[in-house]
Amino acid sequence: MSLPTPGTNKLQVLRAVEDGWQAFCRAPWPFLLFQVLVTLILVPFGALLLGGLLRLNSGELTFLHPVAAGIAVVVGAIGYVIVGLWGVVGITRCAWMSLDGQRPSFRNFTRWDGAASGRLLGSAILLAIVLGVVGLVAALIGTGLNALNTTLTVIPVIVFGIFYIWFLISQKFLLQLSLFGVKRPVETLQAGVSGVNPSWWVVLWLGIVESVIHAVAALFSYGGLFVIFPVVICISTAAYRQLFGSQDHTGILSNG
Repeated sequence: MSLPTPGTNKLQVLRAVEDGWQAFCRAPWPFLLFQVLVTLILVPFGALLLGGLLRLNSGELTFLHPVAAGIAVVVGAIGYVIVGLWGVVGITRCAWMSLDGQRPSFRNFTRWDGAASGRLLGSAILLAIVLGVVGLVAALIGTGLNALNTTLTVIPVIVFGIFYIWFLISQKFLLQLSLFGVKRPVETLQAGVSGVNPSWWVVLWLGIVESVIHAVAALFSYGGLFVIFPVVICISTAAYRQLFGSQDHTGILSNG
């Protein structure tokens, strides 16, 4: 199986924004209606999770037995993750199809892909583990330096802060790489580093532009944020295709 490699073209942020917006405009109603469906299904799972946590942590919701609260937390968390994966995979898959010039149907959004969801979940877990280990190492070093001199604790904070920023930007396309690029979480993170590093500053600029877009959408309250989510995924996917090419390496488009 061939692995995605950075494309010959440099990342053009404004072009990615334009291509992403056009992709969204090819099927705006399916994008938005699918989001409505996902949100409606997420709400009860989120309520179960929140209610169970409130009961276990603070004793609120006294009518809920602790065992029932524990079950509610487990069911809520599992359901929330599964539905969230279903939603993100569906939107990203259809963003790719729209960037190819197709008009994805509602069925394209709702199709469950267990393999793709598993890859994305595995990559996200590995990313969290790496960040957690780095944070633990930073805390241990900081504790050791603090025993020598309090001012020395600034050193690991700065060093690991720089690492966090670099690493998170290098994983900007974790979603797309997990779905279209490679099938193993370790390779996903490696591909992100090797693919983004040559264009790291431009990818940082892309992240800033997307943050500005989110901020502008937030001015229109929840409605703006609701619309901007699939738009930003379309933009990120368009940028990914510039860097890594437009080949589906995992067969996600042909599965099912």
